[in-house]
Amino acid sequence: MTSEFDLIRRHFARPAAASGRARLGIGDDAALLRAPAGAELAVTTDTLLEGTHFLRGTHPGRLGHKALAVNLSDLAAMGAVPRYALLALTLPKADTRWLTAFSEGFFRLARRYGVELVGGDTTRGPLSITVTAIGEVPAGKALRRDGAQAGDDIWVTGTLGDAAMGLAALQGHIRLTGRARQHCVECLEMPQPRVVVGRALRGVASAAIDLSDGLLADLGHLCERSKLTAEVWLDCVPRPDEISACRTTAVARHMLLAGGDDYELAFTAPPRMRAKVERAGFGNGVMVTRVGTLKRGSARVRVYEGSTLVRMPRGGYDHFR
Repeated sequence: MTSEFDLIRRHFARPAAASGRARLGIGDDAALLRAPAGAELAVTTDTLLEGTHFLRGTHPGRLGHKALAVNLSDLAAMGAVPRYALLALTLPKADTRWLTAFSEGFFRLARRYGVELVGGDTTRGPLSITVTAIGEVPAGKALRRDGAQAGDDIWVTGTLGDAAMGLAALQGHIRLTGRARQHCVECLEMPQPRVVVGRALRGVASAAIDLSDGLLADLGHLCERSKLTAEVWLDCVPRPDEISACRTTAVARHMLLAGGDDYELAFTAPPRMRAKVERAGFGNGVMVTRVGTLKRGSARVRVYEGSTLVRMPRGGYDHFR
């Protein structure tokens, strides 16, 4: 029978990185990390729970990728460079095949961004995956939610609604076939964190947030912190071609604005920074789109189609509603 420590050694212990950033990683009671001079640490954690954040039967390699990716997306929204991760796994059983695929997906993404796994925990129970990620950002240079100003542009990376459509297709709520289905399901199960763009936006963007719960909800959080009103131009919000599979306009709008799981960045910047924003995005192979503006007023998000205010129900995922 595989013990907890055999499981860790076989699937998650890796040689120390050549960078030498971590003084001590897996194998002791705690990791020892080097704190670089002139930098601040950005720390974030997310849990993925079977049946809540992913469907039963999701490929474990994709789960390994997503568990790390959603945390790297948070670091990207802060303009931080990922350095370390800790992983806590709750497993119904020690399934070697599942663990091999999971760790391959996790470490493939970790290698891409130079992330070292430096610790964590394993226990038995319903399938749950928690990752804590740690990144570095020059002192005073982190992107935050409270830095936006009235008159700033609102931008987003990529397209929105792809992942929500992938989930709806898997659940049988909409019909997608062939490449369209493959694209949307991959967006749901293997989001691509915008780490490089986030770093490039330091000194350019005034505020930023990653889109995990949908544009309406997450942009609303930014508005709350910056105490401003966001006006979003519906026709400008970038969307996948697959949005045409939605049966009604209301369903399409929900996917686009409130579907969640986009893991794109929404950020604000003064109009004079437009050229620099485009270089930060397109210069790194990522589409950036201006979708609105910020104005003085109560903290809220208003959506316009042309000059018409669109009535939208409160959107976005909330674990306790």
